[in-house]
Order: sequence, then structure tokens, then C-alpha cells
Amino acid sequence: MMIRTVRTAFATALLFASLPLAAQEAEKPKAAAADEAIPAPVRAVTKHKGNFGGSAIAYTAIAGETYLKDKDGKPNAAIFSTTYLKDNPEPNRPITFLFNGGPGSGSLWLHMGAFGPKRVNIPDAKDDGAPPYPITDNPESLLDVTDLVFIDPVGTGFSHALGKTDPKIFWGVTADAKSVAAFIRLWLTEHGRWNAPKFLGGESYGTTRSAAVVNELEGRYNDVGLNGVLLISTIMDFSLESDTEGNEMQYVILIPSMAATAQYHKKAGAGQTTEAFVEAARTFALGPYASALLKGKALPDAERTAIRQQLASFTGLSETYLENANLRVNAQRFYKELLRDRGLTIGRLDSRYTGTDYDRAGEGPDNDPSFYGIDAAYPAAMNSYVRGDLALKGIDRDYISIGGVGDWDWKLGNRRDEQAYITVAPYLSRALRENSRMKIFVGQGYYDFATPFFAAEYSLGRPGFPDNRVEFNYYQSGHMMYVHDSDRTKLSNDIRAFIRRQK
Repeated sequence: MMIRTVRTAFATALLFASLPLAAQEAEKPKAAAADEAIPAPVRAVTKHKGNFGGSAIAYTAIAGETYLKDKDGKPNAAIFSTTYLKDNPEPNRPITFLFNGGPGSGSLWLHMGAFGPKRVNIPDAKDDGAPPYPITDNPESLLDVTDLVFIDPVGTGFSHALGKTDPKIFWGVTADAKSVAAFIRLWLTEHGRWNAPKFLGGESYGTTRSAAVVNELEGRYNDVGLNGVLLISTIMDFSLESDTEGNEMQYVILIPSMAATAQYHKKAGAGQTTEAFVEAARTFALGPYASALLKGKALPDAERTAIRQQLASFTGLSETYLENANLRVNAQRFYKELLRDRGLTIGRLDSRYTGTDYDRAGEGPDNDPSFYGIDAAYPAAMNSYVRGDLALKGIDRDYISIGGVGDWDWKLGNRRDEQAYITVAPYLSRALRENSRMKIFVGQGYYDFATPFFAAEYSLGRPGFPDNRVEFNYYQSGHMMYVHDSDRTKLSNDIRAFIRRQK
């Protein structure tokens, strides 16, 4: 393995943008920075080999910081990223930019769980326990079809504001997207990849970020064309999940997820395939159930009885409980109630996971077993891998895996209704209408309550979306479908095929 650690003064053009390596090394003596409070950026370059998608690949890994600058040309943020570049690439090789969500989450989940050359091996639908956690080769990495860049937005991973810059200026739907778009432009210039096929992808809030970044790249300035967008565990329209009295859609979009979960835990849907039972739940949710909720107190008794019976058959909950809940069961109640008779709760990120609460009496679970079942392994693996295999030195900050930002600015513009109705789906529909080559890949787990698949279908099926430009793929797992071995392989193969079709 060849290892090279590169440090430069911040006065170099935004972390070596377009400078050859020799020139970068020559800049070292100029490290007398105008602002001594801002340290030089850090970068480590290493060489590796692996087998991905059935192909032997030699590649270069670059782990380090890129400095963004303010309007006066002063560095105001360090964006940490991990880049994987195939050695001796074929012409027009695609590049894919990836990030996670939160907001406030680093990219370690997709990096060390799904698409990086190494992954952490944890049990499926069980607690990850205590270290050591196995870090293994990842043959499902996409390096055989695309170069990869994992991005940590400001406040996540090792990324942070510089000097006296208030990090809050980066914490908002639009501000965050602007900073990520700026990083992408710098990366394309540095690596000479402006004319390469480009893909953008995110998970969870990372799908929201994807839409907002698309708006910055293709909508606002229209300078970076994209071949495809990867949406993994999608959330576009936040009103659908608003737990507000009178918002009936929050109940409608959960019914198919409840049905899939009830069937998985053998509370409903016996003898049916997941796909068939979920499709029946979709029909019920959009038809009789939505109609009943919209009728409110005018709902006739006979119709109420029929709806309650059908709702019980799909959710696995008793008619008595459903009547007491006024036919409206939110996610928190479902997590606690479905397996209350077994003394178990179910997960939010992945409802296949179960947990044991202090007692059985509450309305909601003590915690999410599908999060505390994975939350230790990923940070341990990321810190070990990047400071070990990738030879990163000179960064003593903690790697922020999640929760690294404060108050988030959800406003998208100046419309008065945006605080109450936040949706970024129109950013994608406009981009599809104005870029005839771009398509969208959507990956959804049946057992995901954080970003329910029916909500994604609803958001991406509104007027304005061209026909046959959004591709849905489904998985027998939850929010992070790649924790399930067969689904990780399926997800990788589905995206690999999508990229090959789109490049």
C-alpha cells in the first residue's frame, strides 16, 4: 500500500482545485496563512485493490477536507469526503456523490454499510452488541461501474465551520444544499470530471438533500447536468408525516407499512405474499379508509363498522383498540401495541426489529430497537477504517455519526405556507421536465416507518412528474435495507443496472 498525506495552506485554491500533485507539493512552503486560526486542510491518499461486482479493481482512496469560501474568498467550512477512484479508468466513467440524512448524519451508513469497498458486518434484525465489529471486504460496492464520493455536510462526520464562522449558516434545507453543490463543483474541477456521467444519491433526509441539491445544480444555476438521482428511503413531503390533529394523510400513508409489519410478525395476512398483501392495503388505504377519515363525524355507523373490521385485518390490531383510537393509529402507538401481548415493541427504522420496554403499559416504546441495534457498530467501523486503512492523520475531532446540527431552517423560499407544507418533490419534477436524460431510482423497504414507502409513492406520483422516469424498487427490510444480506446484494445490483442504463 502506498500512503501519502497531503497538507496545504488554506490559501491554495480550495484544496488543490485543478492543481497537479507536483504543484500541490510545491505549495507546502507557502503555508504561512493569513488567518492563523484556520488550520491547513488535511488529506490522505492510499492505493488499494478489491473485487467488486465480480470485477477486480485497483483504486485510489482520498480521505480529506475541502475548504469552501465565503463571498470574500475566506475559507468558512471544511467539508470532509472520501473519494474512491478506479485506476486507469475507461473513458467517460461515471461518478456518484453520496450522503446520508438526519439532517445531522454523517455518510458512514451508506459508506460502511452499503457501497464503500469495506463494510461493517452486523447481524440482521438483531442488536449489534459490543465490539469488536467485523470489518470485511464489500463485493457489493459499486466501484466496478462508478467512482464514488461520500460527502459529510457541515456539522456531520469530520466536517465543520472554520474560524469564527457560525455553523448555523449551513444548517437549513437550502443553505445545506448550496454548500454540498459548491463542494461538487469544486470536486469536478479538481478531478477534471465536468463531462463525466454524474449521479447523486442520498438516504432518508439525504433524499430531501438530493432534491434540494438538484435544484441548486440544475434548477438555480443549471450548470451541472445529472444522469440520475438515487433516492434510498425517501422523504419528499414532510406534511405526510406531520403528527398534527386533523392531518388525515399521516394515517393513510402508514396502512401499507402496518400491513407488511403485521404480516411479518404473523399478526395478519397469513398465506399471502408480502407484495399481494401490501397491494391490497394500498387499495384499502386510498379508497375506503381515506374516504372514511375525510367524512369525519359524518361517517355512518355501518360504514364505520366495516372500516374498523378491514383495518383490523390489515394492521393486526384489535377492533376494540381501533375503536378507542377513533380508527386513527399513529406510528408510535403501533410500535407499542402490535406485539404488546408478547411484551415486545417494534422498530421505527426497521419494524422487523423488536425490543423490550421497562413495562407494557405505555403508549409508545422506550426507544427504537432498530436504531440502538446498529448505532455502535458503524461509528466504530468508520473511525477504525478511516484512521487505519485510509491512513488519515491530523484530525483529532470526533466523527459525528448523527445529531451534529442544531435548529434547522426548513424554509424553501418566501411563500407563507412553507412552514406548514414542506415538500421538495417539485424540485425533482422540474428537473425531470428540463433534463430529458435524467431518471430517478427509488429504493424502499417494506418495514420502514421513518420514511414509509407509500409516502414516497404518493410524493413522486404527483402531477408534473413525466411518465416512466421514476423507477421504484422494493426490499424485504427497513430503512437501511443493506443490513439484510440478500437486500444489500439486490440494492447493489439494482443500482448497478440503473447506472449502466443511464450513463
